[in-house]
Amino acid sequence: MRIGLTHIGKRFGKVDALRDITLEIPSGAKVALIGPNGSGKTTLIRVLMGLVDHRGQAVLGGERRDVAYVPQVAPHMTASVGELVRAICDLRGLPRKRVEDVARRLDLPLDELARREFRALSGGSKQKLLIALALATRPGLLILDEPTASLDADARGRFLLLQRELAADATLILCSHRLEEIRSLVDHVIALEDGAVVYDGPASEYLARRVGTLVEVRFRGEDPSWLRDRGFAAGVDGWWSKAVDRAGKLELVPAAIRARGAELADLSVRDVDLVELGGVS
Repeated sequence: MRIGLTHIGKRFGKVDALRDITLEIPSGAKVALIGPNGSGKTTLIRVLMGLVDHRGQAVLGGERRDVAYVPQVAPHMTASVGELVRAICDLRGLPRKRVEDVARRLDLPLDELARREFRALSGGSKQKLLIALALATRPGLLILDEPTASLDADARGRFLLLQRELAADATLILCSHRLEEIRSLVDHVIALEDGAVVYDGPASEYLARRVGTLVEVRFRGEDPSWLRDRGFAAGVDGWWSKAVDRAGKLELVPAAIRARGAELADLSVRDVDLVELGGVS
């Protein structure tokens, strides 16, 4: 589903939530919509879903009934799981078996939960059900707002596989702070700050500028001079850490193994947002 936004603006009282947003998102694009809290992401999603009035023009190349949405915070519903599934299937003309198949692959037993109130489910089960309902519709536009916030690592992996399989042709708008989701699911990034677009381009370029690596090591030896000389900072329980860029990671990790491999007790290398780190040296 193609999305065209022209001079979109939205004001709440004296606050400009969106300021002159003009975007063109082609059908089938995979886009991460990112930005700090209060940047306008939620308001822009509501514009796409037709939930708020606004200035400017928003054009979707399809029907809004072809839009599926997974919120970050599940709604507080007293309906049972069975009632919710039945209502969505009736509304969408969707075979129940399709929802059951997706739920099963997310390790969610719909039959066992059918009589439970949706609001009584665990956070993870609520999110799995919302994901199953969204993916089962095979939407033209799939909007995911922090979709795995309540899921464990295994469920996140299952979700990533299912999204790529069942929504491969859909236009995807993903709001996420998880770098692995951005890397796995999108090829384009739109970044907002204070209601305005500050970046609109390839995901690879954005990640190269904004993502660094945190190298954490722990040695059995008691002499920390090698670590201090290379800018590591001491932590708790014998851990030392240093933030580096990609080139620094490729140089530092092998050097640590060569120099102190016999004393190496543990090693962790993970990607992190440079905003979290405050930059890298």
